[in-house]
Amino acid sequence: MNQKDFINNYNFKFKKKFGQNFLLDDNVLNNIVNSANIDKKTLVIEIGCGAGALTRKILEHTDMVVGYEIDETLTPILSTIEKAKILFKDFLKANVKEDINEYNYDKLYVVANLPYYITTPIINKIITDNLEVDKIVVMVQKEVGDRFLAKPNTKEYNSLSIFINYYYDVKKMFLVSKNVFMPKPNVDSIVISLSKKDKKINILDENLFFKLIKDSFVQKRKTLKNNLKNYNFDLINQVLKEHNYSDDVRAEALPIEIFAEISNKLSQNT
Repeated sequence: MNQKDFINNYNFKFKKKFGQNFLLDDNVLNNIVNSANIDKKTLVIEIGCGAGALTRKILEHTDMVVGYEIDETLTPILSTIEKAKILFKDFLKANVKEDINEYNYDKLYVVANLPYYITTPIINKIITDNLEVDKIVVMVQKEVGDRFLAKPNTKEYNSLSIFINYYYDVKKMFLVSKNVFMPKPNVDSIVISLSKKDKKINILDENLFFKLIKDSFVQKRKTLKNNLKNYNFDLINQVLKEHNYSDDVRAEALPIEIFAEISNKLSQNT
């Protein structure tokens, strides 16, 4: 039975509030799992199991799968999956460390078709909860993925680009057409891989660094000087001049390394 027939067989009603768009294409499912390079010693967290199509593919590579699904009406469908530990709870509110503490694993991955509207909060939770995830392979809305992948001097580059790239090496895996989902979303998707950095860039004060990033992009079309009026811009300008940037540069022109230098300079002079 294919995925579409499987869903119809259970008379499942899609719920817009959960951003439900179930992936139907078997080739895309295989490509997602193959992109992750899962082995028997890998514990995989899946967020938003849906009808379990991706869950079943992951289980072909490892017996250790913990899935989160917020929609309890999917219980009859997901209860047919053996081996996986399916938790009907909101991942954003879950104590994930407690949920996975029974497993003995070498690597911890997140592999998922993420609901578009909570992609960034999910990534943020993984980081702030210190989950020690080695790799994240997720399908997200193309626009969001483009921001994760964005480089300086592109329209997609923003504070989120820097935040994500501080923690992870981000790679584009492949594009996914909106036509392979049920129901069909309005936009195409992209599968991206985020691998934990072996060595993060040196930051003296992370709170100051992230505040600086956020403030620098608060009005993207304004210059850095206009956005950072509450900072010691003489110190900031010293760093800019050292790297041949003018004092009317915009935040979108600066790579993460320059923001790190500015943050550390400010931290050392407070």
